[in-house]
Parts: sequence; structure tokens; C-alpha cells
Amino acid sequence: MDYDIDTAAPETKAGFASERDAHDELMRTHDEFKATNDERLAALERRRGDVLLEEKVDRISDAIDLRLKRIEDYALKQARPQLDGRRADYVAGSREHKSAFEAYVRSGDAAPLRAIETKALSIGSNPDGGYLVPVELEHAIASRLASISPIRAIASVREISGSVYKKPFMTAGPATGWVGETDARTQTTSPTLDALSFPAMELYAMPAATATLLDDSAVNIDEWIASEVELTFAVQEGAAFVNGDGVNKPKGFLAAPTTANETWSWGKLGTIATGAAGAFPDDDPSDVLVDLIYALKAGYRQNGAFVMNRKTQAAIRKFKDSSGSYLWQPPAQAGGRASLMTFPLVEAEDMPDIAANSLSVAFGDFLRGYLVVDRQGVRVLRDPYSAKPYVLFYTTKRVGGGVQDFDAIKLLKFAAS
Repeated sequence: MDYDIDTAAPETKAGFASERDAHDELMRTHDEFKATNDERLAALERRRGDVLLEEKVDRISDAIDLRLKRIEDYALKQARPQLDGRRADYVAGSREHKSAFEAYVRSGDAAPLRAIETKALSIGSNPDGGYLVPVELEHAIASRLASISPIRAIASVREISGSVYKKPFMTAGPATGWVGETDARTQTTSPTLDALSFPAMELYAMPAATATLLDDSAVNIDEWIASEVELTFAVQEGAAFVNGDGVNKPKGFLAAPTTANETWSWGKLGTIATGAAGAFPDDDPSDVLVDLIYALKAGYRQNGAFVMNRKTQAAIRKFKDSSGSYLWQPPAQAGGRASLMTFPLVEAEDMPDIAANSLSVAFGDFLRGYLVVDRQGVRVLRDPYSAKPYVLFYTTKRVGGGVQDFDAIKLLKFAAS
């Protein structure tokens, strides 16, 4: 089989069969990877390392990554909702908003949109702040982001109407205990509460259109805007949800304070050291993954998922358990996720590469551990002046995020201790 990786876009096919074919191709590639890696390991045991085998294993591993990407592309295409304003279930107000929005985008006529937002008593319904997109387009953008933004796909997502979401949590509970039927009951103490704040920050994209595109009535403007902004929003979100410092952006989970898991306390994420600086240990490297899994309490572990980038995943793909079975497994079915030690594996390219003291692998229940906050409303401001002859569409949404349960996520630290 030839493993000269072709990075061109996969051939577009319709229906389930194409996704199934991509999955079958992935399974065949993984079988080839296992056979070649077994041959490489046997050569190492004979102390006759083969450079060609090493390179072949790496090429096949890259091929697996490409086939996984192809499956993800098929799944994303199926997840995209159709934006057709002619559906019978649209209410009159929705049709009116959609028609007014299309007139604004195509010709710059803002009067109908201004009238709609003024009638709805919308805040900031002026040209300087842009205009709200139809609710169907807003939901379409949110749906697409959930499909392509890796952390959003596994985190909790809450929609708010204000600028900050505050979530209370209990730092000390009321006194409890067991008593006999006739024993005296001491007065219970009140719980101690604190609050986590999740401010929504502004995220923007600025797609450009030509006059020809805007004049073409066959072009679905809603679909065009959604497809143009989805990738920009997803890339920016993905980076912030992992590494964001909380300044004008969400706070990523890797930006939270950390401590060795043995000394864990609320407000910090616990870490498990690999025992080797910038590497997995030479002997039984997968043992540290087991330690990471069981650092999580059972209530969180049952919904746990691994998060790492492609390079880290490629390194782990070569690991075996004591019975000789590979720990990394491709998706069991088309549209599924790869798994590591039976837990789902989420690829997030913003996770750091393996290096000294890096936190390159996360494991946890992200649904309980990380919260994404979306403020209602996506706005578009038409700008025909800044980049003539192109028309720019300054598109903004407000999003926040941060760790909401510090006990639900654990990190693997590539350090001696």
C-alpha cells in the first residue's frame, strides 16, 4: 500500500456509503500500522533498529491522521443544517427578519432591519454596532461550531442574555451525621457559598464578498456567512478554551493553576508526572496513562475523555498493553471517535507538544469540568469602504469559558516529578 500522503481535500461523495468507505480505509490502514510497528519492535528487540521501518511507521501514522480527518469532514458536512428560508414552519416575524437581513447584506439597505430592532426594543440597534442576524442563522453557526470546535463539542454550553454568567458553588457544606432515634440533634451550620464568573468576550470574523456574489440571487447569503465565519470562530475558540488567559478572551483549562494531584485543592487542576522530563518513561510508558485515568474519581471517570494534539496522539499510538494489544483504537464505526484505553480521544491541536514540564495530555469529564458561555445574538456590520472593491462583513459574537469543576479534569505533566 502506498503511503505518500496526499493532503488534498477528500473526494466529495454523497450518502452514508462514502463515510463508511472512509472508515473501512482507516481500519485497513490501522491494521497495516500495527503489523509494521510490530516488525519495528521486533527489530529493536534484536537490537537491529531499522531506519526504514521507523520512517514507514511514521508515514502510516500520518496516513491514519489523514483518514481520521476525512471521516471528520464527512461528519461535519452531515451536521450542517440547511438554511432554507422557504420552510413552511417559519413564522411571519422570522421571514420578515430574514428578508430584511438579506436586503442589508446585498445592498446595504438598513432601514428594514433598523425598524425591526427598534420595534423589538433591541439594545444597540444602530449601524455602529451592526445588526442581529436571523435566529436561524445564529443557531446554524452555533451548530457548526459544536461540530468543529473540539472543546466546545465535549464541554457544557450555556446560553445567556447578559454579559457575565455567575455560577455559585459550595466551598463548605452544612454539618451532617448519623444520630439515634432519641439522640439530641445539634444545630447544623449553614453552607458556605462562593461564585465563579464567566464573562462573555467579543469574538469577530470579517469575511469579504465581491459585488458579483452579492448580486447573484442564487447564492444563499445565510449559508455563505455561516460557512465563512465558522472556521475562524472555531480556531479562535479552540485556542482560547485550551490556553486562553482570560484577558478579552475565555480562560482555558491549561491556564488554571496546577498542583501535584497528591496536594490537590479546589481552584487548581491536579497533575500526574510521567517521571521523565519531556518524555514518557522508557519502561512501561502506558502506566502513567493508567495513573492519569485513576487520578479521577469514579463519578467523573465514567464520562472521561482524553484531549491531546496530533503529535502526542502519534506517540501514544505505538503503545501496547501487557497482552500485546494496542491502546489506541480507531473509531468503531463511521462518524465515531478514536479511543484510548476504551475512553474517547479528542484531538485538539492547541494542546502543547511533548516537552519538558509540558501539560500535553488532559483526561477528564469535560461536560462537568469546563463551561462555555454564549451570549445570545450574532451581529453583522456591512463595510463597503475599507477594502474597495470588496465588501467586508464584520461579524461578532460573544463567548466566554472557564473551568467550572476543578476536580473533573486531570493533566499529565511531562516532568521527573
